[in-house]
Amino acid sequence: MKYFVKFFVVTFLVLICSYASAEEKIAVVDIKYVLNNSKAGKAAQEHLKKTFSQNQKIYSAEEKKLKKEEEDLLSKKSTLSKEDYKTKSDKLREKVKKYQIERRKSFESVAKLRASAREQLLNKLDPILSAYIEENNISVILDKKFTLGGSQAVDITNLIVEKLNKDLPSLKLK
Repeated sequence: MKYFVKFFVVTFLVLICSYASAEEKIAVVDIKYVLNNSKAGKAAQEHLKKTFSQNQKIYSAEEKKLKKEEEDLLSKKSTLSKEDYKTKSDKLREKVKKYQIERRKSFESVAKLRASAREQLLNKLDPILSAYIEENNISVILDKKFTLGGSQAVDITNLIVEKLNKDLPSLKLK
């Protein structure tokens, strides 16, 4: 009996809360779309792609050079003394380690730039969303990826992109 009363009370409260919140306004924003299609977001993506491809070219050329050195060393293995072969192979290993460290640092710097750009965009987006909530008396704004369905009338993504383009035409990436 005790559980029946608890169940009844909880169900009653849920129904009252859901009825009371039925009057609330809800909006949906596709954050990924906003970040990728705003002027600043597109410019940041282009900058990051350009930096990444430049790094790829540099490290691809370096990798080919190291492979050629390895092939040369292997072809000379029979003509070199054991000590010479060992010293040259150790030098080559050190070059490879240095190459791997530099390549990892390069990719990490691109990842940091990407995170920085995303953070700048999100920091600028927060006041825009807050202002939109105040102006239009909206209770909740949800990210579109967390919704299962809904009316297109509650989707404010394009409005937010326009406001973000006005407030933040470009990012300053280092």
